[in-house]
Amino acid sequence: MNFWNRALIIILSLCFLLPVFAADKPNILILGEDAAGDSVPRSSRVFKRVLDALINQMHDKGFDVYDEAVLTLLENNSSHIRRTDSEIIEVARASKRPPIDVVVIFQIYASTQNLEFNTRINTLLMGRLLNVKTGKHLGNFEIDSGKNFTGPAQCQQECILTIVGDKSRILANDLGAVLAEKLVWMNNGDVSEPSKNNKMVTEYALIFDGFNAKEYMAIEEYLVIFSGYTRHRPIEIRHTRSEIWYQSSIGTAKLDRNLNKMLAELDMQSIINFEGNTFTVKRITFRNKEIKENNEVW
Repeated sequence: MNFWNRALIIILSLCFLLPVFAADKPNILILGEDAAGDSVPRSSRVFKRVLDALINQMHDKGFDVYDEAVLTLLENNSSHIRRTDSEIIEVARASKRPPIDVVVIFQIYASTQNLEFNTRINTLLMGRLLNVKTGKHLGNFEIDSGKNFTGPAQCQQECILTIVGDKSRILANDLGAVLAEKLVWMNNGDVSEPSKNNKMVTEYALIFDGFNAKEYMAIEEYLVIFSGYTRHRPIEIRHTRSEIWYQSSIGTAKLDRNLNKMLAELDMQSIINFEGNTFTVKRITFRNKEIKENNEVW
């Protein structure tokens, strides 16, 4: 195979790595926007109840929803309250393991009117979907409480938070259901269940360092036939370094054994390091052997 044919194959392969929701179930991150002074801040327990309801709705529809605190290792303190749109998008884009495709951004508004015999409370929830990589707007929706909620006369902050929290959770379920349906439609109506046969799916980052394109293609053929395989997707593909996000129902010990057996079968001497949820496989090369293999290829 001459140089130009090999180059064409690599270019075409990269084209197929572009994110398309129809081919891969999108990874979802749900974030709240509270930059507006009259919106409910993320430090409020009302915010937490709405967030939990939205996550549950997306999860029930079969999407993989990730927790911001785990991904970013941020603590819920005042420095992360009242965040703007740009800050929220940067949080989503910064996540590489897993790669986030769609961010669900929501806002909560609550207003009150104190009357002689009761307190009128109105709640509005707004949500929108954005493609993380392109910033493309994918849809939005809003739901309000319609007929105002009512509380007792002289209903103060604690009283208002309790009422708004109960009602907002109901509204959030409706909002989450609508946004989830939009995502299902964009995914061509095909969203697999969160787990197959009730098995827990574990997610790994697999890094193959020092392997050329031909070697990586041979490795990938093994990865998809490992027991427990669910799906995988590329994070970064370079000439001698490939990183993928790999989902499987097997544990780390068995995956480590499978990787070692695969490398032995392929006669690729390597060292494997594991930390957190990341396997790093580094190729050990020998100059004379490499020259011989290159001569065979050409």
